[in-house]
Amino acid sequence: MIRSMTAFARTEWQADWGQLCWELRSVNHRYLDISVRLPEEFRRLEVTIREHIKQHIKRGKIDCNLHLQFNENKNKLQVNLELAQQLGAAIQQINSVITNINQPNAIDILNWQGILESGVTNAEIIEQSMLEQLDIGLNQLMANREREGTQLAIMIEQRCVAIDQEIKQVRQELPVILQTQRERLQTRLAELVELNSERLEQEISILAQKMDVAEELDRLNAHLIEIKKTIEKQSVVGRRLDFLAQELHREANTLGAKSNHINTSSHAVELKVLIDQMREQIQNIE
Repeated sequence: MIRSMTAFARTEWQADWGQLCWELRSVNHRYLDISVRLPEEFRRLEVTIREHIKQHIKRGKIDCNLHLQFNENKNKLQVNLELAQQLGAAIQQINSVITNINQPNAIDILNWQGILESGVTNAEIIEQSMLEQLDIGLNQLMANREREGTQLAIMIEQRCVAIDQEIKQVRQELPVILQTQRERLQTRLAELVELNSERLEQEISILAQKMDVAEELDRLNAHLIEIKKTIEKQSVVGRRLDFLAQELHREANTLGAKSNHINTSSHAVELKVLIDQMREQIQNIE
């Protein structure tokens, strides 16, 4: 099943200490590009969170945002008395060897990193909830990507059917077109130069071969078959589909360049329109 790179997921969790909310956004990107935004006190978890994301997603630009809100009654400030005692002992040691220095006041000590603590639940409990909810959000995101991918696959298959119809019409019209071109060339060459019938036939055959597009039609069919096989694979196929679409476009261009009949030219233009529509959808596939 193919997956889209465009999706969104949101998961919320309410606990006795407060509420957490994950917002996950995914858009198309050539590679895997992960952006994580966390409250400062949980920045140390960024590497772990990135690893969780990589286990689920292989390609796309991922924005991963965590919102935390603590209950007021759980958010009272507390003094780290043990650290304050250590700090006081260190100040006394300095006073014993250095005199005439300004003594820190209570505000200075409170501003020391780690002295004030928020009276929230144990950080390990919050971190565990964060990671559990992250996995839930990632599963939702993947389900949305797969659902969108199913729609993309349908649209691509519809374009494949339309392209196949264009190829069949060209094949059906090709004998008549070639015969018309042959007669036209025969008349023009006969008017321009006097050639014996054998030489004239050789020149007509050479020109007819240059205008024959059967080989391009065969390659277009081969690429269509490969696209259909690729869509059915259970892996990351976006880049392969993009390459096949490029090959389709190249064959359609060659078809248009070799054609000197209005019908074939018209089919070549329609093929390129359908292929461009297909490539636009493929750009969103993981």
